[in-house]
Parts: sequence; C-alpha cells; structure tokens
Amino acid sequence: MTTFTLGSAITEGLRKAMEADDRVIVMGEDVGALGGVFRVTDGLQKDFGDSRVVDTPLAESGIIGTAIGLALRGYRPVCEIQFDGFVYPAFDQIVSQLAKIRSRSAGSLSVPLVIRIPVGGGIGAVEHHSESNEAYFAHTAGLRVVSCSNPNDAFHMIQQAVLSDDPVVFYEPKRRYWDRGEVSPVADRQLHQAAILKEGSDCVLVAHGPTVATALAASVAAEEDGYSVGVVDLRSISPLDTETLRAVAARSGRMVVVHEASTFMGIGAEIAAEITESCFFELEAPVLRVGAYNLPYPPASVEDAFLPDVDRVLHAVERSLSFSEER
Repeated sequence: MTTFTLGSAITEGLRKAMEADDRVIVMGEDVGALGGVFRVTDGLQKDFGDSRVVDTPLAESGIIGTAIGLALRGYRPVCEIQFDGFVYPAFDQIVSQLAKIRSRSAGSLSVPLVIRIPVGGGIGAVEHHSESNEAYFAHTAGLRVVSCSNPNDAFHMIQQAVLSDDPVVFYEPKRRYWDRGEVSPVADRQLHQAAILKEGSDCVLVAHGPTVATALAASVAAEEDGYSVGVVDLRSISPLDTETLRAVAARSGRMVVVHEASTFMGIGAEIAAEITESCFFELEAPVLRVGAYNLPYPPASVEDAFLPDVDRVLHAVERSLSFSEER
C-alpha cells in the first residue's frame, strides 16, 4: 500500500494508463508545462512529451471536438476541463455528438474518451468554479458518469475509465484533492460498482464525490446519539448500482441521499424514485434528500451555508427516523 493525495493518485493513475497504452493522450488548457490548475497532470509532459500531453487553446468546444476526432481514429484521449463551470461551451459536442456516435453508427463506431472535471465547492472560488453539474450528463444516454471520493478509487477509477470504449465523464471533488489515503496495487471493484463504506441498521446515507466525507462524519456523529447509520459511496452516477442501493435500503428501511448539487431534479431524486418503486414494502420512511438550494452558486463568503453539512444530514436522519415513530 502507498499513500497519496487524491490529486496525486489521479496523476499516478494517468501515468499507469499512458505507460500501458501509447494511444492514451492527455489534453487540455495548461495541462503540460504547468501541470494543470490543480497540478494533477504535473510531470506528465516531461515524461511523455508534448505530443501526448497537449496544451490546448482556451476553447472547450475545440478540445472535446478534437478529442472526438482522435478517438474515432483509434486514440484514447483524456481531456481536462479546468473547472466544472467551464464545461458548458463544450456541452453541444458532448451531448449531441460524443454521446450519440455509437448509437448513430449502430454500434460500429466507439469513442473511448474521458472528460475529467473538477467538481463542487468548498475552496472559496469565484463564480463558475464551484458547480455540480452531474445531472446534465447523467441524463444523457450514451455517457458514463463517475465520481471518485478517495485516493484509492481515484487511482483505479481513472485507469478503468481510460479502458472504457464508451465516453466517460470523470468527476473529481476539488476540495478533496489534498486528502491523503492508502492506494492498493489492485482494484477491489469495477468502475460502476458502489461501495458500502459502513453498515447501518437504522438508516443509510448515500453520497458521491465531495459529500462522501460529509456522510461519514455525519454517521460518526449519529453514533454518539445512539443510532446506527450506514454510508454508501455511489462512485458511479450513470449507470447507478441499483442492486447495491436496493440491498442497503431493504436492510435499514431508511435512506438519505446527500449531494452538493441542488436537490431539484438532481441525482437524489432519481435514486429516491428508484428505491421507492423497488423497495416500497421494505421502507420505513420516504427516501430523503440533502443538497444545495435551488439557487445559483453564491459568493464564497456564504458557501458554507449553501453546501450540505453534517448538521443538515443529521437533521434529515432525524426526520427519517421520526416517520417510523409517527407510524
């Protein structure tokens, strides 16, 4: 086992992927000499050259459009979008072209392309630097959407994403880039498998990316009040590991979904609908959601009040438990 930060684990995962296959190309704004705005690609251009680690113009539509062409020619591009809110100029390329090519060609063409996107708030950034836009891409058939939450997953999931013959939107929680953890040499699960981080008999918290740490902290706090609260890391947003979600919901009878995005039309709503439909008779309470408010991301000075925290998660757990008492 080796200890890495989440950011450096992605670096090492990319390095492994590039060593294993010379068709893997990293491209994006300032990914070369600078090493990316979060230094995730630091050292890769030095080791692999500027033909495989390519500094692009500041044009996200051009980055993704060029990468689609490269993928169709047999390469496996990994594109970096500097910040979550910068992906919108490439939105048409992603949802109208990238996601549709396999279907449009009746399966004869594949586009093995990874789009890395730092996601979420918590770093005191300005507008367009702290958004959680997973639902846009999860709603688009033809895209795989995943989100790592710890260094071990970051290291293995980026390599698994590169190996996918389908396009993968790879979300990286930017406020967790500096979290340290052990990285095992062998992956312990497939790319689209959820991870049960903690079992709980009273309620289960479901989270992904930046809110996994929040859910774990809330679980510990709930224990101090005498409750057993489990935690599941989704890891994959599309497709969802519904088998694992159904199993944990049936065991505890209560579920709370936590994410940084607005709860309105968010990932939590899809999970709530799925679990309600498939586990109705096992549930002791409705599936509840904790997320950001349905507002534009606020100034950094008040982002702590905007993002879900331990207290808001615990309040949802208490609400879930109170439904059972009322019955």
